[in-house]
Amino acid sequence: MRHPIQVLLFCLVAASPAWSQVSELEKQLYGLPDLIFKAIDTPEGYEAAYELHIRQPVDHEAPERGYFYQRAYLTHRSFDAPVVMATEGYIGPSNRMYELTGYLKANQIDVEHRYFGTSVPDSLDYRYLNLKQVAGDLHRIRTLLGQLYKEPWVTTGISKGGQTTIFYRYFYPNDVAASVPYVAPLNLELTDDRIYGFLDTVGTDACRSAIRDVQMRMLQEREEVLPRLRWYAKGAKLTFDYLGVGKAYEYAVLEYPFSFWQLGNDCAEIPEATAELDTVLEHFLKVVPLNFYADVSMTAYGSHYWQAGDEMGYYGYRTEPFRELLQEIREEEPSAVFMPGKATPGFEPGFVKDVFEWTQRGADQMIYIYGATDTWTATGVPPSDDVEALWFIMPGKDHGSARIRNLPEEQREQLLQTLNEWMEASKK
Repeated sequence: MRHPIQVLLFCLVAASPAWSQVSELEKQLYGLPDLIFKAIDTPEGYEAAYELHIRQPVDHEAPERGYFYQRAYLTHRSFDAPVVMATEGYIGPSNRMYELTGYLKANQIDVEHRYFGTSVPDSLDYRYLNLKQVAGDLHRIRTLLGQLYKEPWVTTGISKGGQTTIFYRYFYPNDVAASVPYVAPLNLELTDDRIYGFLDTVGTDACRSAIRDVQMRMLQEREEVLPRLRWYAKGAKLTFDYLGVGKAYEYAVLEYPFSFWQLGNDCAEIPEATAELDTVLEHFLKVVPLNFYADVSMTAYGSHYWQAGDEMGYYGYRTEPFRELLQEIREEEPSAVFMPGKATPGFEPGFVKDVFEWTQRGADQMIYIYGATDTWTATGVPPSDDVEALWFIMPGKDHGSARIRNLPEEQREQLLQTLNEWMEASKK
């Protein structure tokens, strides 16, 4: 409900001579409850852009428990255009434009994820960082701004943002005409073993062998590597209170093949087995930056790790080939989840398995885009003939290049034609 002072201010502004100079969009925004907005730079081809802060309950089922303001970015083309709502998985970048928005000549609303960036309550009570609450945030924004934008809505997101797209549609299947998640995993366990099968078969035998050689070299020459890493950390002003430098280094070695394939590295750039240690180390740190395991990342991604350890699942590492060389990681299958405060993950697979079953039996009007060489494709949503949906698994593409613009023209036209048909059908 709007505060009486807000109503008074709105009336005073509306009565002023300057009110006639205010755009129709701003007049509409002034009329929405629980919304603060300010103008920002407008991308070329659009009429206006605003940073929004939408008041959200911490708990949608018990609003009396408090609220926070969720940041979003609105880029306006026309009230007669469709809407692409981008569901971020982390911090909302400053009004980045998604390719789908351009293809559909749409308005765009880019929503920062709860408990990231500025979209945080006064107290990070992780009981309310769950996917039902996340979906509730998006549903409220859809309902609020749906008062202004009556044309079809489509959701999209990339990586963890793509996961958010899937979970939002699971909870609110009728909110939008279609959903387009990119490179979105749907993990079924805290350490999903499907990752291992992918890493055992992706690429060539020679490339996988070269990757293993780098890992072995890093561990076998530990006494030479660690002093270099400590100096590197000191120069970069990195601290490792959460893991310690030695353990962070071991995790980075185990992570190397996962990141190598996820981020589209070139096998030809792997140094020869006889290369100088500094050459191998430089390559290694390019693939797995040490700051990924520093305290700065543990803090920045704390909410992400909580979600992975609580509901979303993740991946782990096989240690068998390196067990005799690992000095600080003693688990046989350590998880890549680093819970805030070193809490114990409470993951139970029931929820994600329900969502997985829904993607195979009931999730219509979905378009999934994956890269065939992206590690996360191992736990992606598999194709199903029992739903009205499309899958594009792009040969040679990774986490950053599996995009509509990189599809063959025929497949790109198929995707966009199908999407437009679904949007038209939603109007009936």
